[in-house]
Amino acid sequence: MRSTAAIPRRLPRDFWLYFAGQVTSTLGSSFTRFALPLLVFQLTGSATSLGAAMAVTYLPPIMFGLIVGALADRFDRKRMMIGTDVGRGLLVALVPTLAVAGTLHVGWIYAVLFAHSTLRILFNAGQYAGVASLVDKEQLVTANGRIQASSSTAAILGPVLAGLLITTVPVADTLFVDAGTYAVSAASLALIRRSFNEIPAKDHPGAGERGRALIRSLVRDTGEGLRYVWRHPVLRNISIMLAILNAFTGTIDAQLVFWAKHQLHAPNSEIGYLYAAGGFGAVVVSLLAGPLRRRWRFSIIVLATLAVEGLATIGLGLTSTYALALVLWACYSGVGVLFTINTLSLRQQIVPNRLLGRVMSVSRMLAASTLPIGSLAGSFVISATGDIGVVYIVIGVITLVVTLVFSRSPLGRAERYLPGGDLAAATDALTQHHGPSQ
Repeated sequence: MRSTAAIPRRLPRDFWLYFAGQVTSTLGSSFTRFALPLLVFQLTGSATSLGAAMAVTYLPPIMFGLIVGALADRFDRKRMMIGTDVGRGLLVALVPTLAVAGTLHVGWIYAVLFAHSTLRILFNAGQYAGVASLVDKEQLVTANGRIQASSSTAAILGPVLAGLLITTVPVADTLFVDAGTYAVSAASLALIRRSFNEIPAKDHPGAGERGRALIRSLVRDTGEGLRYVWRHPVLRNISIMLAILNAFTGTIDAQLVFWAKHQLHAPNSEIGYLYAAGGFGAVVVSLLAGPLRRRWRFSIIVLATLAVEGLATIGLGLTSTYALALVLWACYSGVGVLFTINTLSLRQQIVPNRLLGRVMSVSRMLAASTLPIGSLAGSFVISATGDIGVVYIVIGVITLVVTLVFSRSPLGRAERYLPGGDLAAATDALTQHHGPSQ
């Protein structure tokens, strides 16, 4: 194992190229994240339509997540990510193009969301292993924290700029900004010299397979990733906990515009500042991710973030004051990012590189499996009760209860299962692959 003295203090050039492209892309994506819910609300005015938009977004990880992870571990990850950036840019540009032509309706938005989400899981499957290939394992929390902090800074600027832009142009036209930033992301990836694959794609044991042989091989690779997640106590419990939580918390993001319109009576510009407040909270907490992880154990950080998230959700349900809502949403978004940084870094540390694409996709699929139904169910309850505040309060209470229950699981003593822990060797024996090396 590399000694602490030998760990490079500076993150390498290739990482900073990746970093620059992703921050730019996130700035553009924050325009879309702000504009699309507003478009859906303008076209329908319906909580159910907003819930359906969220559901459509999370269907692809469930439908294709397992197979995408196997593909990401088999093919050239960097080229795959460049291709998905180009595809996503064209898809996003389609929405304002249809709006200019006067043919945009909510069905087109659903179709774009579905296709865009499909390409995003391909990109994500590659990028998780990509970051792990660009820095040392000991630098992962810092590197992921830098990415999250800067991306969150872009997420602050994006909604504010989009809010200003929609005072002069139609909401749909702001999506052209996002389309352009995908081109920047693709260019930055093309400039990176380092491979995102531990084994070159042409040397993969399954290279050249076609037809039934390829299908059998992909099924086998997918099964290996699924078994790894399910046999590792910490990874399994994270996935189960997220599946339970997402059945409820997906409503929070899906209905943010509806909540702001009905409970805060906020105009579009103030909704932009609300999104920006979430980005601000994420920036502050992301910069603290490394120091917090050095000070406290993984299990303490993860469970504490969920408890704070539950309390913030209850606060959102209770308040009708815009200033307090800004603070609560910043808190909610910040601790959510801290949870993501720590669970992502944990997976990157303990999972072999050749399995990272599959394990990440399996984990995302399991976590997202309840989001479509949960988002739709939440929208139906809001429509039936007419009180979104009560729904948020109930979701916050459920989050606190789930956090308490899982504090008694292996997640509450995660360090014992991590590399160097007293149960690490036993866990490695359970999760090691016993079949063919491919």
